[in-house]
Amino acid sequence: MTGSTTRSTSRNAKRNANRGRAGTAVLAVLTVAAATAGCKAQATGSAPAASSSPRATATDDGKPASPPSSPTASPSSPTASPSSAPPTATASPTPKPDPQGTTLMASGSEGKQVRELQARLRQIGHFDRSPTGYYGTVTVAAVQSFQGKRGLTRTGRADTLTWQKLLGMTHEPTAAELNPPTTRQVAKPDKRCMTGRVLCISKNSRTLSWMIDGRVMSSMDVRFGSQYTPTREGTFSVYWKSRHHVSSIYHTAMPYAMFFSGGQAVHYSADFAARGYNGASHGCVNVRDEGKIASLFAQVKNGDKVVVFE
Repeated sequence: MTGSTTRSTSRNAKRNANRGRAGTAVLAVLTVAAATAGCKAQATGSAPAASSSPRATATDDGKPASPPSSPTASPSSPTASPSSAPPTATASPTPKPDPQGTTLMASGSEGKQVRELQARLRQIGHFDRSPTGYYGTVTVAAVQSFQGKRGLTRTGRADTLTWQKLLGMTHEPTAAELNPPTTRQVAKPDKRCMTGRVLCISKNSRTLSWMIDGRVMSSMDVRFGSQYTPTREGTFSVYWKSRHHVSSIYHTAMPYAMFFSGGQAVHYSADFAARGYNGASHGCVNVRDEGKIASLFAQVKNGDKVVVFE
């Protein structure tokens, strides 16, 4: 019995061992199957719990996020690029209309209309130069002056309202007003210039007008002596004309010289033509335009009156 019992126990142990190995094999198969099922679920749409790639947040300034690395990502997936979303519209403020209207001319503008603007401003005393056709700082200041006198905003720009008011106060400029003979506006003639043949010379406006019986025949730019050699003021007369005169004191040319007071004369100055008002004479009345002084020299006679005033 003992031997039989021993053999039986041995057979049972072998069967149990075989069953144990079979169970272990089944468990291993089930474990592999479960792991494989988990990989498939992640690949079909579930994002991993953690990711190293950056994502857009509520604090971003509208820049699109980087596209996902996986080409199979669904548009509804958290890793999908937000670039497909419609951009947020930003409302722009509606500009307020200028109460004085559209700007027609402003600093830097140039052309015929600017020249007309300057001529009209000159008619009513807001522009003291010859029209140039260029809208510079002097024109800006002149427009501001006009606007201030008319109760308009002093922008310095010629807008529609400013232009309309200016048109209503001025007349259409003549050819002489658009292209005047002198740089600065010719001064109102002194009362001593209103009779006879007169060289009417204003130091203030720096102009000379050749007048006959109160009528201006021609005008031109002039300059005068310095503070150390001033041009004399008063009423004189031409006493000598010298077409090709040369100064015996300064040894400089004085073409078309018309002497009226000692050594002081009206004459052409090449220096004035070249340097403008940066220089001065030694007391004479310098003329810049040679063509004009040549014409004047041909008309003036000895004995004609010369009036020099401020």
